[in-house]
Amino acid sequence: MHNPGKQGSVVVIGLGYVGLPLACLSSSFYNVVGFDIDQKKLDKINNCICPLDEEYTKKLFAQYPIIATSDPGVLHDADIIVMCVPTPVDEHFNPDLGPVKGASATLAQQIRKGQLIIIESTIYPGTTEEVIIPILEQNPNQLKAGVDFGVAYCPERIDPGNKRWVLETIPRVVGGLTEKDLNRAQHFYQSFIRAPLTPLRSLKAAEAVKILENTFRDVNIAFINEIAKSFDVLGIDVWEVIKGASTKPFGFMPFYPGPGVGGHCISVDPYYLIEKADRSGFDHAFLKLARKINNSMPDYVVHLLESALTRCGLDLQKTRVGILGLSYKAGVDDIRESPALKIIRLLLDKQVQVAVFDPHIVNTEMIFHHPLHASDKPKISLAKNLDACLASCDALILVTNHAEFLEQEETISKHPIKVVLDTRNVLNKEKLEASGIIYKGVGR
Repeated sequence: MHNPGKQGSVVVIGLGYVGLPLACLSSSFYNVVGFDIDQKKLDKINNCICPLDEEYTKKLFAQYPIIATSDPGVLHDADIIVMCVPTPVDEHFNPDLGPVKGASATLAQQIRKGQLIIIESTIYPGTTEEVIIPILEQNPNQLKAGVDFGVAYCPERIDPGNKRWVLETIPRVVGGLTEKDLNRAQHFYQSFIRAPLTPLRSLKAAEAVKILENTFRDVNIAFINEIAKSFDVLGIDVWEVIKGASTKPFGFMPFYPGPGVGGHCISVDPYYLIEKADRSGFDHAFLKLARKINNSMPDYVVHLLESALTRCGLDLQKTRVGILGLSYKAGVDDIRESPALKIIRLLLDKQVQVAVFDPHIVNTEMIFHHPLHASDKPKISLAKNLDACLASCDALILVTNHAEFLEQEETISKHPIKVVLDTRNVLNKEKLEASGIIYKGVGR
């Protein structure tokens, strides 16, 4: 509903983990409408039901509920439009700009003079000027970017499940096509973000910031994953080594091994830079290696499980394996690029019986897409609680460190579990081993 006392009107395109909290928080200062093509999501939002299982977003949604629509006509009436659509990769790891191009084409038919278009979607450096603006300029009134309408880029930095760093407290960077566009974008974000906002001199620099941030994390996670493999062969507990190295107050930053990298950012963004650089004649061999290492971790997890089962005389193919956690990280229901799905795929390919449980995944139908398929449904037991998952399993893989799985050693010990593979180092090794269970972790 329009409130004349607010600063102006905003439409947020894409109401996922980035767009929905942005729409809710900015509605405290602006008249905000959400735009999305997912009708089920729209129905929930318009019935005051938060469509995402993420604590901070649910709190924001309860405090600042918004209305949402799939009617592109709302785009014409907005003063500011913020694009928060996904930028995934396909099953061959090729960047997919389809959602960005589609949203831009829809917007082009509604764009009017004086609007400011802000992009938050993660894209390779140069995408705004090389891809998005040319599409926007294919509008009925031949309006030009930087002259008739403004364009800015502000990379999203949402970290779902992080209770300390949330939307209004995370520092941001922003770039504009013109100085005026930059100033308008700064004013927009400064109205509701209580954190430093750093202006950059170009759209391309702002685009590169997000790619650098997430590629940095991917490379360092790959490094520690490889160290974990090496130390396992050497009989060294990598978690103890990280603890020791972390006492150095300079020159070291702790990263931790795990089952692989998932989510909509870290496991995806490096491919955008890799492809852009390839087309420009530069080979990112280091980034490709990091991606190869992190993509190999689900295979390594299955290898560790098979080795542990061999120690107690069990054959993997004759073992029923329980999987704890389907989402890519704790406290969310986001399964995009989740290592859990890849681990399940590998087990199914080996004819292993699998039971899974994730307290945050309400709609289990969502898991049956690449690398899993609808034909896999009969092969997977979808448990409704922890005990049901463990009841008939011989082995257990903890993939996601949800709070609900912590301090569950006693519960695990009550079931016929012979092997526990803890990929997140959150279970008590000594307690499990005291119960006669073989414990194995990534790097310990």
